[in-house]
Amino acid sequence: MNILTFDIEEWYLEKEYFGDRKYRYAVYDRYLDRILNTLDERGFKGTFFCVGGMATYFPDVVKRIDRRGHEIGCHSNRHVWLNKMTEAEVKEDTRTAVDALEQCIGKKIKSYRAPAFSIGRSNSHVFEILSECGIKRDASVFPAERDFGGFPEYGTKSPTMIYCNRVIMKEFPISTTTLIGKDVAYSGGGYFRFFPLSFVLSEMNKSDYNMTYFHIGDLISMIPHIQTKEEYESYFKEPGTLKNRYVRYIKSNLGIKDAFEKMIKLIRSEVFVNLEQADAMTNWNDIPSTVLY
Repeated sequence: MNILTFDIEEWYLEKEYFGDRKYRYAVYDRYLDRILNTLDERGFKGTFFCVGGMATYFPDVVKRIDRRGHEIGCHSNRHVWLNKMTEAEVKEDTRTAVDALEQCIGKKIKSYRAPAFSIGRSNSHVFEILSECGIKRDASVFPAERDFGGFPEYGTKSPTMIYCNRVIMKEFPISTTTLIGKDVAYSGGGYFRFFPLSFVLSEMNKSDYNMTYFHIGDLISMIPHIQTKEEYESYFKEPGTLKNRYVRYIKSNLGIKDAFEKMIKLIRSEVFVNLEQADAMTNWNDIPSTVLY
């Protein structure tokens, strides 16, 4: 079971943080159309996790994806890391986002992914908030260490049932592999840019569960220069030291040249389903559970 997902935020981030450059919207539109056309050719459906701000400021983009038969999921409202927000702020953000997306496409939103996979042990109460907002399945757990925390103690790399106080959530974690004793992702984000396609395909063929996660901004050059201290801190909400800004620049551009075409080749090489289809294909009676407090 290979699950195909995309995180859609670039238009909104451009408007809010990167200068509202109109030509950038045309670039994102062009790459999105290429993705949608490729999926049509293959007969695949993906899950597109959209920030609520997309429904507010760029509803045509969200509707375009929905009209092609793909699942619309929620990716928060403003793309702020959940572990940098209070519980009340997360609740307001999630409710606002879900409502905006549902009003946009006229359908219930049942799938969620946190920005930067920012749900971990320290803020597992978020699962309760998601359930209160109508979310049935989550794809936010990154079961390894990463820049923004991760959830290394989660303990599994396959679908699970999360029990958190009063709620039950179906969880589809990110896929990882072990290299030099460290768990790393390979099927999305900057990791996908770094590894050769042959390595990605080899890792996918070793498992009967693979979760992909693609951002248009991870596949084309989004940060052509080292950001100013103000630009960095406005978006990342952490100190804009020269080291932090330089590391972010390197990570954002490493392997960028052929990244988009590599993703297209991957889609044409394997069979994929979206999160809704994966949920229906999973026998939840035989799935292990994880209890969080």
